[in-house]
Amino acid sequence: MSSDTLAHSPAAPGNPDPAPAPSRPSLVIVGAGPRGTGLLERIAANAPELYAGSGLDIHLVDPHPPGGGRIWRQAQSPLLWMNSHAEDVTMFTDETVTMDGPVREGPTLHEWAGLDAAAFADRQLQGRYLRWVYERARAELPERITVHHHARRAVRISGPRDARQQVWLEGRPQPLLADLVILAIGHLDAELDDEQADLAAYAREHGLVHLPPDFTADTDLSALRPGEPVLVRGFGLAFVDLMVLLTEGRGGRYEGDAYLPSGREPVLYVGSRRGVPYHSKIGYDWTGDRAPLPRFLGPAEIEGLLARPGGFDFRRDVWPMVEKELGFAHYHRLFTAHAERTAMAWADFEEKYAAAAGPAETRALVAAAVPDPADRLDLTALDRPLDGVRYASHEDFQDGLRAYIESDLKRRHDPSHSADLGVFLGLLSVYGQLVRLGNIGPWWHGFFSYLASGPPGPRLRQMLALSRAGLLRFVGADMTVTAEHGVFRAGSPTVPGFHVETRALVEARLPEPTVRRARDSLLRHLHADGAAETPEGLLRVDPVDGRILDGAGRPHPRRFALGPYTDARTPGAFTRPRTGGPAFRQNDAAARSALAFLSRSRVEGGGR
Repeated sequence: MSSDTLAHSPAAPGNPDPAPAPSRPSLVIVGAGPRGTGLLERIAANAPELYAGSGLDIHLVDPHPPGGGRIWRQAQSPLLWMNSHAEDVTMFTDETVTMDGPVREGPTLHEWAGLDAAAFADRQLQGRYLRWVYERARAELPERITVHHHARRAVRISGPRDARQQVWLEGRPQPLLADLVILAIGHLDAELDDEQADLAAYAREHGLVHLPPDFTADTDLSALRPGEPVLVRGFGLAFVDLMVLLTEGRGGRYEGDAYLPSGREPVLYVGSRRGVPYHSKIGYDWTGDRAPLPRFLGPAEIEGLLARPGGFDFRRDVWPMVEKELGFAHYHRLFTAHAERTAMAWADFEEKYAAAAGPAETRALVAAAVPDPADRLDLTALDRPLDGVRYASHEDFQDGLRAYIESDLKRRHDPSHSADLGVFLGLLSVYGQLVRLGNIGPWWHGFFSYLASGPPGPRLRQMLALSRAGLLRFVGADMTVTAEHGVFRAGSPTVPGFHVETRALVEARLPEPTVRRARDSLLRHLHADGAAETPEGLLRVDPVDGRILDGAGRPHPRRFALGPYTDARTPGAFTRPRTGGPAFRQNDAAARSALAFLSRSRVEGGGR
């Protein structure tokens, strides 16, 4: 049985955190949220096989409580929900996870909390679930392994490649000594980019309000005054949180399909690149057989891409296989569950689909086999639904986008369109494969989130109610934002000639996870120390186990990193049961590599 030390809270001034004797091997995990908790669970699962040492100290470094960390901490508004059904949230591995370590099954959120499977839990409850997972993992560690939580920030890592590392903590005069360090930091705060910095400077000069990208629960929204128009750039999950906190969070309430305002709400004008919200979560369960995935993008195809001497291009070399895989998932479901809407036997279609030489041949096959265009998969149209669409007036567009949202809600809750759920499962399969490629650029992650990680249906119904109440106004696609004449000004080609002027602008999105602009001094020091980054600014890591790479592509023997700021990012630190869980696979690989290294290090004298 392991135990926490007294370092659950910051030490008193002048009284350093208690630390064990330096003779024991030591692992430092920076970040005690879902990723750090998942690592601890995998260490507990693998230690009986891989670690025979007489002792090991694991130091968890995070100013927030272990389990939930910052994002899923229990101290946040109960109005904020998860965007997944309770049955689709688990922190435990199962037989579908491809890994070398043992499966340790455990309850989903809905099983643990006794919730309805289709419920959307609030984040406070998810924080309690994650804390329970942390406590269970800690209890399952062998007695010789002890956990110490340091409620501080890590600010720097130093030390040569072939010796113990020093992990420096904020307010602590002496570093933690670590044979190995794993960064599980999660979402990062970032310095403003050039455009944001210009907008912030203009806001200061003219007495305006500019709220940059941030985790919405941490943003001070008090400067957004009742009744005033507020321009919002971003229509994803961060916008949903903002919408909730500025409406129900200010005393408004919903009655049926109507919103009853408190009078304290601002008026939100929202636009984005696509100009539409993320697609609703699907509101029905799977029945029948699943498509045999992966089919066209599996381990063999990934290995082929990685073996190319000249590398690969995502759009040219990877996307065609992604498109083929998602099409296969879609049509397998359509033909097997809704055969009356097809004009060909599935076996014939499958054979011809596999043999189709390119997009034109595939489109011709689909046109012949699927009579209704609404049953055909068009990923381009899904990605950019407002491309080329024009409205004569701003009010016409409000009606049009409400109709679009209503249609999306109806389709995503209608099992007669269950091919959409087939595509969702295809997206999960594809993501699990693409993680192995490392840097593929930012577009795929956004596309996946838009199709597969949208808000609960009730949130879209709330958008409709707010729109009808005049508190939510849609601007359009490819929204432009300028600062001129003492205001922020926005427009969109969706409604030619329409512009809105406001004295407040909110960037409703998380900061881009770039290493160079991270406010986290730990990552900035890593970059200065030679850690490599992708052209988009992500930390480069070995996709197998997360070891940090330098500019020459060499993996650091003692430094690992997992999470959204790396080029091996996954859809999330927890996942839907029985879908392969790429984050679980990464956690297992990192835990096994760490335990094997620490075991060798002890035999060889601690690496000192």
